[in-house]
Amino acid sequence: MTQAAEQVLVTEDDYLAYELQSEAKHELLHGVIVAMAGASREHNAIAGNIVRMLGALLKERRCLVFPSDQRVHVEATGLFTYPDVSVACDGLRFHPKNRDTLLNPCLLVEVLSESTEAHDRGAKFAHYRTIASLQEYVLVSQYERKIEHYRRIETGQWVLTVHEGEGAAAELPVVGCALSLAEVYDKLDLLTSPS
Repeated sequence: MTQAAEQVLVTEDDYLAYELQSEAKHELLHGVIVAMAGASREHNAIAGNIVRMLGALLKERRCLVFPSDQRVHVEATGLFTYPDVSVACDGLRFHPKNRDTLLNPCLLVEVLSESTEAHDRGAKFAHYRTIASLQEYVLVSQYERKIEHYRRIETGQWVLTVHEGEGAAAELPVVGCALSLAEVYDKLDLLTSPS
């Protein structure tokens, strides 16, 4: 019988240095580097729509909207990850060893895929909930017109509201705007129509 290879654990510094030279994106948790899977064209179109829409809606606010190349560090648990969309307002904080790593998002969005849905709903959301600045977490389906919006209330509990259908919109109080489902899923028909 062969013995399983021992997993090599890396430090935070090693991970950050590795990410600087890597063309692919990786998460880090408990010393283990994990490669992130590529996204489908539907996933990318939805995330792009959300970044564009939030950017326009927040143009007059002191907020920045980041696409999936923005790394976020969850200080309480040590997770380094790349949400599909991150929003941070006034007083942005970045990792002291790497100014490309955001510490205080107020809103995070993940576009669900078959390979990541369980993780985005479970373990990843558990990490995200420890971010003190985070007030809203949005899960967007790429298979149906549906947004699940989690909002932290005054007691610290998270309240879920599900938005479905063409005319629906998810209100985002932390940034004072709404995500229209019609705009989130805008032009996805181009991906399925014949050339």
